[in-house]
Amino acid sequence: VQLQASGGGLVQAGGSLRLSCAASGSIFSIGHMAWYRQAPGKQRELVATINSGGVTHYADSVKGRFTISRDNAKNAVYLQMNSLKFEDTAVYYCYAHIPLTSVQVYWGRGTLVTVSS
Repeated sequence: VQLQASGGGLVQAGGSLRLSCAASGSIFSIGHMAWYRQAPGKQRELVATINSGGVTHYADSVKGRFTISRDNAKNAVYLQMNSLKFEDTAVYYCYAHIPLTSVQVYWGRGTLVTVSS
């Protein structure tokens, strides 16, 4: 099982980006999925989560600006980021809990989001 993230890039403050992450491999079902981020010199932090039923949770710093969603048929999770700020600059990682697999916890490689002020 692998997670492949995409959609990062350079954007001006106030702009938008949409991140995508798709799981591939032998997958029966996916539990909760999430996006984390790690800014230079800082620890990785949770950005948003979504469970298999679609219930979401957001970090206070992104509430009202970011939206997490998922497509269970495509084994994918998305992060729509609006009103981006300089402090949103980070490497973004997708996460998935995939039961009935040997590892169960999977991380994508990360995609860089750079917001210019």
